[in-house]
Amino acid sequence: MASTPPSRINQGKILANLRLAARRGDRTALALALDQMRTLAHSPRYWERYLTLLASPLARLIDLLVIRQGDRIAHQKGWKLPRPAAGAAARAKKGKKGAAKPRGRKPASTAEQPSLFDL
Repeated sequence: MASTPPSRINQGKILANLRLAARRGDRTALALALDQMRTLAHSPRYWERYLTLLASPLARLIDLLVIRQGDRIAHQKGWKLPRPAAGAAARAKKGKKGAAKPRGRKPASTAEQPSLFDL
């Protein structure tokens, strides 16, 4: 079987383009970085490289806002987040009697958002 050529997508170039787009507002650099990130994200062959790329805050932001693939990859690979401690869940359910329950969904803060890399 013939070996496939290595990827020409370089994580350093992607991050350099993202930094350039962040500093100068360069749309061309952002488009190039997005295209290369999509190539990595949508091909199972490069998932590991994509997930290591997401260690960068700029790349994670792009994934969260545009591509939305990092969590899907983790789910498809079967990576699970650790379950919360049993004591904390019991205290949260107990609550106070007669207290008004908040309506709607509480927005998740960035501090509470689990990371893909803590697994």
